[in-house]
Parts: sequence; structure tokens; C-alpha cells
Amino acid sequence: MIDVPQIVYADEQPTAVIHIVVSRNDIEQVMSPAIAEVLSVLAAQGIAPAGPCFTYHLRRPAEIFDFDVGFPVPTPLAPAGRVKPGKLPAARVARTVYHGGYGGLGPAWGEFIAWVEKEGLKPRGSLWERYVAGPESGSDPEKWRTELNLPLD
Repeated sequence: MIDVPQIVYADEQPTAVIHIVVSRNDIEQVMSPAIAEVLSVLAAQGIAPAGPCFTYHLRRPAEIFDFDVGFPVPTPLAPAGRVKPGKLPAARVARTVYHGGYGGLGPAWGEFIAWVEKEGLKPRGSLWERYVAGPESGSDPEKWRTELNLPLD
């Protein structure tokens, strides 16, 4: 389900994001339109994403998700509508890759967090997912890849 986790250092990354607070049940309805909106603003400003789409959760998701959705960018952008400049933080992180459809992300995070706790590591409370390969890369969810990142103290 997940690759063997590693401890790595992530550099700060400028981003273009939309902040969303939504119930767990409504996440699927808001993600695609938000992603399209960010991409539209980037295209209008002549900025190409510097990597795959991500979500940065300010705290562990429960019934309410409080997160930014967006893309890393090579240069700062001008705010436009709901799209704002942001950043993924520089941090020491536990990182793994989940293989499978988005419906399995909850159990994958559970497995990953169990590994972090077993190793005696202390998460900060925030986390992010990078959607390395998803529906845009093929219809077989077993080939989808989501990078899971858990900042550590």
C-alpha cells in the first residue's frame, strides 16, 4: 500500500493556492473546480506549475478539512479571486508514497502515521499530499501515486 517511509528535508516551495474549509463528505465536489481555478489563474499570468497538484492540511483532517489546494510555482503570482500566493514550508518530513485510488488514502495515512509513531517521531500537526499520478495519467487506480508528507519537530 505504501512505500517504506523515509526522513527527508523539504525545501520551502512557493505555491499558488485556494484555501478551503469543507466537510469530509463534500471534498470531492470542491477539489476539481478549485484545481481548475488555480490552473486558470496561472495560465492567465503566464506561469506554468513547477510540479504536481497538492493539498496542504493545516491540521490532520477529521470531519472538517481545513487546507490549501494548489500547485508549486517557479515565481510569485499576483492574487486573483480566490487564488493566493502561498508556500509549502521548509521542514524535516517523514515521506512515503501511496499506491492506489484516492479512496484508500485514509488507510494509507493510518499505516504511515503508525510507522511514524513506532519510530518515536513527533509530527507537527500539519501535512501535505502531492498527487504525483492520478486520473489524468490513466484509468487504473493501482497506477496512481500520492506522496504523503508529515512535517516533524
